[in-house]
Amino acid sequence: MSKTLNLIIDSKEVHAPEGLNLIDAAKTAGIHIPNLCYMKGMRGVGACRLCLVEIEGSKAPMIACTTKVKEGMVVNTQTEKIQEMRKFVIDLILSIHPLDCMTCTKAGVCKLQKYAYDFELKESSFTRKKFGYPVDEANPFIKRDPDYCILCGRCVRVCKEQGTNVLEFMGRGVGAKVVTARDKPLQESSCTFCGSCVDACPVNALDLIRFYRMRESRYRSKEPAKSLRKFHGKRP
Repeated sequence: MSKTLNLIIDSKEVHAPEGLNLIDAAKTAGIHIPNLCYMKGMRGVGACRLCLVEIEGSKAPMIACTTKVKEGMVVNTQTEKIQEMRKFVIDLILSIHPLDCMTCTKAGVCKLQKYAYDFELKESSFTRKKFGYPVDEANPFIKRDPDYCILCGRCVRVCKEQGTNVLEFMGRGVGAKVVTARDKPLQESSCTFCGSCVDACPVNALDLIRFYRMRESRYRSKEPAKSLRKFHGKRP
C-alpha cells in the first residue's frame, strides 16, 4: 500500500499517494492545472509547458505532469508569473494553428480553444506560420489534418501504448510533424483504426470522419440530415 503524503496546493491541504504527479494530486482537491499534452494513466512528458507551477524552495517553475508529490510541498498554480507564462505558451501555439474556431467542427470541445478564451486571446501576437499540409481523409474512418496539430504528442504516445506504433514525429521545432512510416496516408500504414489517437487529440488534428462529416453538414444547413431527424424528434 502506497504511503500518503501531505502537501499544500493553492492554500488547500491535499493528501496524495506517493508517486502521484502534481496534476493528478491537484485534481483530487478540485484544482485544475491547465495542460495539453498530459493524459492520465500515461507518463507525463512536459511537451506543452502549459502545466508550469511554482513550488516554494524551487528556483524555477516546475512541470506539474512530471513532478511527483513530496511531503510538506507547497505549490502555487495561479501566480501572476505562472499565468503570464501560460498565456505566452498559448499565444505561441496559436501562431501555428488555424484561427477558425467559429466554423471548426471541434468548437466547444477543443482544449486549445478553451485556454485561448481563458486567457482572452483571439489571435496570436506572433507572426503567423502557415504550412498547408495535405489532409489525410482517403480512408473511411479517420480524418488527419496536420495543420491543426499542436505537437502535443498525445496521439504518438497512445498509439505506442496500443502496440501499433503507427505515428511518430518527423522534423524538429515548429516544422515538426506527426507522420506515419515514410509519411504515407493512414490507409497505407499498419493502422488498425482503433480510434485511440482521435480520443487523445485535444484539437481538430484528428477526428472520426463520420462525426466530422455529420458536424460539417450541420454547419452548412439549419436542418439536420435526414438520418438525424429521428434523433432530433423531427419527421421527414
